[in-house]
Amino acid sequence: MAQSEPNEEQDLAKKIEETRQRFKKELLQESTEKYDQRDVERLLNDDALVEGYLEWRQQVVDDALKMIDDSLQWRKEFGVNDLSESTIPRWMFETGAVFLHGYDKEGNKLFWFKVKLHIKDAKTALDKKKYVAFWLERYAKKEPGMPLTVVFDMAESGISNIDMDFVKYVVNCFKVYYPKFLSKMVIVDMPWIMNAAWKIVKSWLGPEAISKLKFASKAEVLNYIDPEYLPPHMGGTDPFKYSYPPLPDDDFQTPIYDNGPSITEDETESKEAEQESKDTLESSFSSDVVPKSKKVTIQEDLPRAEDKDRGESSVRANGARKPLTTFKGPLMDVSPAEELSFGSGETERKCLIVLTNVTKNVVAFKVRTTAPEKYRVKPSSSSCEPGASVEIVVSLHGGFQASPQDRFLVMAAEMDGAGSQELAQFWKEVPKNKIMEHRLRCHCLSSSKPASDLLKESPVDTQSGRQLDLSSSLMRVMACNHRLEQKLDTCLWVQKVLIGLVLVLVVLNLQCLYLLGTAQRPS
Repeated sequence: MAQSEPNEEQDLAKKIEETRQRFKKELLQESTEKYDQRDVERLLNDDALVEGYLEWRQQVVDDALKMIDDSLQWRKEFGVNDLSESTIPRWMFETGAVFLHGYDKEGNKLFWFKVKLHIKDAKTALDKKKYVAFWLERYAKKEPGMPLTVVFDMAESGISNIDMDFVKYVVNCFKVYYPKFLSKMVIVDMPWIMNAAWKIVKSWLGPEAISKLKFASKAEVLNYIDPEYLPPHMGGTDPFKYSYPPLPDDDFQTPIYDNGPSITEDETESKEAEQESKDTLESSFSSDVVPKSKKVTIQEDLPRAEDKDRGESSVRANGARKPLTTFKGPLMDVSPAEELSFGSGETERKCLIVLTNVTKNVVAFKVRTTAPEKYRVKPSSSSCEPGASVEIVVSLHGGFQASPQDRFLVMAAEMDGAGSQELAQFWKEVPKNKIMEHRLRCHCLSSSKPASDLLKESPVDTQSGRQLDLSSSLMRVMACNHRLEQKLDTCLWVQKVLIGLVLVLVVLNLQCLYLLGTAQRPS
């Protein structure tokens, strides 16, 4: 087993190299104007991109090259590398027909298509296709390598909303242009009149993607998406309502108790320490980050405070999970590279994020999360000297458990000659194009402990889990009840129709008998 893994890696590396060499020899030499040079450079340098094409085409180099050719030509034709909010008509964002929001049960981002809002129009067809490409490219840059779950919300839609050319384009985006991007495609509450159309769609998907197509009723969609990310008309509890601006896919928030310990830990700190930070807390009360001065500002003349920070950091890091992988960023290296792993054990409830400044300037950083009520991040906002490293402890709070849907966003920016400028003010003024962003997802470790031990260790957790299970079960029962009511109404209606037909037949039969009797009487 141990020997087979290196062999597989070697075989994959050979196929990646073979694909690149054949791409340069067979496709690139035909014409230098055929592709966008930025895409060519990425293909020649990004192993993960080539691997994605090979995996999607079952490791067949010929098929992968055909896919690469189609994909790169499409990217140049649509100008994908240059798509931005300013290049897409504003009214498309305002309609809310297509957007990213929420996660499925596996932690994949949801890509929503509100079918009832789509009207077939040849004049706007190209802009609509570029609009879809804009969202896909935006997500690919934010979370490279992470798949999407596409949700077609068919509620209140009809024949006028069906645009087979547009649907085929969406299918091709995942089949050809973005390999390995599709987790699943869920079609919710589809009217029976559209069955024939979707049978055609299934034929377009091909064998590699046909298993990813899921048809679901309002009750069945709960098998793929939790109620917290479903709208009320699907039996969910998500209060989200689409509006623009801004774009709705940025759901990161500043963690609670920013830069400070949680309440239970804070009770052990001395009153002197609280008084020491009081002035700074008051001065930054109106900002979006509430930092302690010793961690947020750059103190050039307070070596004792710095030494104290190092001591506190080592204490906080005790018991936290050490990262094993590293993402090489332009401003900071981030460890781990992709995910934080949490479990239910006491030693599995803390993780470390290690940031290393690779520039010659002081770099400010801050950490945000999609679940601020679950996690404590210490420090969540501070700065790092050139060549230095900072350890950030991320810990689960109270009885909360990590979820695959949870995300963390690490932001960093150089503080060129900022001096002792406060970070809250710095983040308000720094241009967006100067900020490095790196996203981390959460991985949930399976527990090897028996259920009885888990109950003893975390009764609050169990109670919370039971409440979530009960809530989910109730939602399903309500959805099933609604469906049964609809079926009952239909049955009653059919029953009334049948009774009416029977009465009509009885009347007709009586009339026939009367006519026959009249005809048989002697004149």
